[in-house]
Amino acid sequence: MAAAVGLDRLLRAVDLSCACCLQLFTDPVRLPACSHSFCRPCIEEYRKGRQRGGCPLCREGFELKDLRPNRELAALVSLISQEEAGELETRDEPKPSGAVACDNPSPAERRPREKEEEIWDLSKQLEMTAETIQLLKEDLAKAKEYASQIKSQITEDFCCMKEYVERQERNTLMFIEQEEKAAQQKIEETIHQLCVEAYELTDIKDQTSNLLKRHRYPGSPSTMHKITLDEKLNVVKSAVEDLKRKMEILLLEKFTWQFPPVQPPDLHPEANVCSLSPEPAATNPEPMISSQFSQWADDVTFDLTRIYKRLAVTAQNRKVMVSSYLTDYEPSPNRFCISQVMCSQSFSTGCHYWEVITGDSDGWAVGVAHEMIGKRDKLGRTEHSWCIEWLGPEKRLSAWHGGQETLLHKEKPLKVGVFLELQKKMVSFYSIADTEMLLHTFEINTSNPLYPAFWLCSLERNGSLTINHTNGR
Repeated sequence: MAAAVGLDRLLRAVDLSCACCLQLFTDPVRLPACSHSFCRPCIEEYRKGRQRGGCPLCREGFELKDLRPNRELAALVSLISQEEAGELETRDEPKPSGAVACDNPSPAERRPREKEEEIWDLSKQLEMTAETIQLLKEDLAKAKEYASQIKSQITEDFCCMKEYVERQERNTLMFIEQEEKAAQQKIEETIHQLCVEAYELTDIKDQTSNLLKRHRYPGSPSTMHKITLDEKLNVVKSAVEDLKRKMEILLLEKFTWQFPPVQPPDLHPEANVCSLSPEPAATNPEPMISSQFSQWADDVTFDLTRIYKRLAVTAQNRKVMVSSYLTDYEPSPNRFCISQVMCSQSFSTGCHYWEVITGDSDGWAVGVAHEMIGKRDKLGRTEHSWCIEWLGPEKRLSAWHGGQETLLHKEKPLKVGVFLELQKKMVSFYSIADTEMLLHTFEINTSNPLYPAFWLCSLERNGSLTINHTNGR
């Protein structure tokens, strides 16, 4: 009886039940960070299927390899088990009839003890539930604080962008006003000079011919350099276009994860944003498509499932440019692991033609490839891809197929035309300017469908390739 009383006191003083199974510990182990103990089978089952696990009581992180046996607790549980076994043996021994009445409590005496055990179990569950609710509240508060920080950062970034755009607007309007005043002043001076000249010519009209031969001064209308308002406005217009290009690069580099790959109409990127005052941008008029190829012109666009993540696509999937950040494309098993991209359209019969603007990139390759080109296979280095390639630092134009290079000894083309003749099994590359100039022709040794394919050399520069929109058949 004394042993039973001591066992009851020990059970009340020390919690020997696992918080997971609510039974006496079986092979107890201790978590190193928070020192909570659990049955080894219970904690392993709890951790199963979770990448990162936390203590069931306090959510402190742990790894299964860090579990340590709780030998003291195991010894105590073993002792309790032995005591309970001895008590059961003692109860099984025959006792006098008088003792039976003393040791076997009546049902009325057993009910309060069972109720106490149920109340204790419920209290333990309530305690665990309260701890879990508290932890969830703390996680919710952290999530709200993190979301608030993100919102504040985005608001701050967009405020900076707004200030930058407003500042550029003010500078541009001021620049236009200054140029307008300068042009007006120049025109007024020219009109005044012409009026003076006309007055003098009226006075000596009988000697006009001789005076014109002897006094053709630099300020006369035939030799004077006239700066008109139209010329000034053209400079301003070019500067505004340059600003739009710079803003596009800024948005793509810093907020590329917020925008879809398909962007508004085409903008040509130049250098990084480095000046607040507008600068005149050089204008290169693009020649029209050659008449001998116009009947075979095709509308091709870049494939967002076959593009490297450091390349961004704009202008209705017709322009690809280097980005400083990874673009948030959908997962695709065919995505390139190098800076290459293919078009969505393929060709297996007939004649086809498309043009690519290459003047904005200092290193590129333009060609065709079979659909099964590897994610790490560079264009022109396999038996089923053909291309021409320009390496800007080396000032070299060459043709590639099957890993074999052919030097072309020609200047860099600003626009490349690709003419695919599948009946003749040929693909030709042209430099398109005022007239087309043949760069190289390959014989194609495959009957599989071919896709337009492209490669951008340097990921450190803001290079780009643009598919020229042509009016075909």
